[in-house]
Amino acid sequence: MTAQDLPFKDLPLKGIRVIDYSHFLAGPFMGRCLAAMGAEVIKAERPRQGDAGRAHGYFKDGQSGYFLQQNMGKQGLCIDLRDTRGLDMMMKLVDTADVFIENYRPGALERLGLGYKALSARNPKLIYCSVSAYGHTGPYADRPGFGLIAEAMSGALAQLGNPGEAPPLLRMPLADMYTGIHGVAAINAALVGRASSGRGQHIDLALYDCMVSMHDYAVQRYFLSGGTDLPRQTGSGQPDSTVYGVFPAKDGNLVIAAQVDDAWKRLAMLIGGPALSSDERFATPAARNAHYAEAMEIVRNWTLSQPSRDACLTALEAAGVPSAPVQTIEEVVKDPQIKARGMLVEQEHPVLGKVTLPNLPFRFSDCDTTVRTPAPLLGQDNRRIAASLGLSAELVETMLRDGVLYNEAAARE
Repeated sequence: MTAQDLPFKDLPLKGIRVIDYSHFLAGPFMGRCLAAMGAEVIKAERPRQGDAGRAHGYFKDGQSGYFLQQNMGKQGLCIDLRDTRGLDMMMKLVDTADVFIENYRPGALERLGLGYKALSARNPKLIYCSVSAYGHTGPYADRPGFGLIAEAMSGALAQLGNPGEAPPLLRMPLADMYTGIHGVAAINAALVGRASSGRGQHIDLALYDCMVSMHDYAVQRYFLSGGTDLPRQTGSGQPDSTVYGVFPAKDGNLVIAAQVDDAWKRLAMLIGGPALSSDERFATPAARNAHYAEAMEIVRNWTLSQPSRDACLTALEAAGVPSAPVQTIEEVVKDPQIKARGMLVEQEHPVLGKVTLPNLPFRFSDCDTTVRTPAPLLGQDNRRIAASLGLSAELVETMLRDGVLYNEAAARE
């Protein structure tokens, strides 16, 4: 009997309650991942506007796809913390929570009484995860920032694009998503540690830190060279790993990764026969790097000489050379591998009907982490959450009437 034949068991974070008091991306993505792993995640938002991500496109029928993707599987609480009744309800919720996620500028939540010291005094077992641009210490701690700021500060952008040109945007939120998944790892580690210590702790994550930690080569290169060797813009290739880059075909682009000797020899034999395969200019990684421009031109001339991108890829695959098409999003969502891996999830949304969104990449052998419930409407679960905390029906109705608890029209019973 294989793991696939076994009945699904409980998700690993079943019984863990998370308050997600964050907005936009890094924090909400963190909460989404924890929800997929079985945690009860309560998305707490401010009245009327809610999470700023709700105002971020793409929009359909007034609903933000951006918000839908990062907040699926959560319960919705919309609460005014400036009102003492709302703040009191939040404190009751904190008393029942295992994890609190926030991504405000350092110090902002202290003014509301929701900083780590105040909440951990109420609930010593609470794991409090903060995400900010620069962290809670250091000379930049008070500066605002987004993912783009961290990507620019980290040196990542300086390596992108063609020499002498402004670097292009990454067009994927690398800093936010990478920080978010670090938060997932840190929270789970803190939960394990709490099992023996009995205490929670504060996790301080910075977008800037996470981006700098991602450098697999540039920082070590700088220090090992005594500060003389700096990465530079190299366009669509990598002069330190020849041949490794993007190449044009007649009807599109493809990538080839033939930087190791065996892959290069197979590529050389395919495009130039024994003469190229035995050419001393390209016999070793160092030799190929020393003749980078020549090697790239030879490969580029070959890809452009083929009838199509697919013809290039077919020949490369047959020769055992690692390669892939540079796919459009339409090609990605139609890719049979993506379907086979369950990387698209369909959900029924109360306003939009069926929606399709990217799934998370977790694959557990004995449980299914695919989230089937959509992101909550604003204030969707106000009554249920309030009742679970022991608030009377009369008080809840009064708070709803006074706007201390708020729900959008589609979420009203």
